[in-house]
Amino acid sequence: MGNHRDRKDPPAGEDRHVPPETPGEKQQRKQHESDNQDEALDESFPASDPPSPFVPARAPD
Repeated sequence: MGNHRDRKDPPAGEDRHVPPETPGEKQQRKQHESDNQDEALDESFPASDPPSPFVPARAPD
């Protein structure tokens, strides 16, 4: 897997050369996150507990 960092982690190494997210990219990312959460809800129905929006970070090696 390529990127093992959370989006909010400070840039490191070659990540420093990546330009900041544009408003269009941010909107697309947010829509993708919303679609993923909607899909998780659909896949968990019917259930007594709602899906968690929390996505854990990758455990350190």
